[in-house]
Amino acid sequence: MNVRSQIKDYIAAQPEPKQKDLQELHGLILGIMPDCKLWFLDGKDESGRVVSNPNIGYGVQVIKYADGKNKDFYQIGMSANTTGISIYIMGIKDKKYLAEKFGKKIGQASVTGYCIKFRTLKNIDVGVLEDAMRYGIEQTRV
Repeated sequence: MNVRSQIKDYIAAQPEPKQKDLQELHGLILGIMPDCKLWFLDGKDESGRVVSNPNIGYGVQVIKYADGKNKDFYQIGMSANTTGISIYIMGIKDKKYLAEKFGKKIGQASVTGYCIKFRTLKNIDVGVLEDAMRYGIEQTRV
């Protein structure tokens, strides 16, 4: 199954209103990054054990490890979780920046070093979320 089909099936499998919110966010991110690489991670490790929630990724950045190796990974990620939705803004060096810059303005959300977690879209300012994603994309542009 191709990535677009996996993403479509993943979003369709979510209960409402989460399904509608994920679809809206998917469209928003594709509007910001129209030609981006799409990823779908099923949340399982190499042995098939579940290690995380499945997630959708958008864009490409290169992660450089201390041993000199590099790995491609997504810039923005999205995942349904038990209480709502998580948006992952990967590759920001300053782990306090998201919370300091966007935390107070975004609404009812938990903001950490790279994750913005909220129950539903109606609880947050989507424009602030979009600004945070655009910031992250700029920080990891290849």
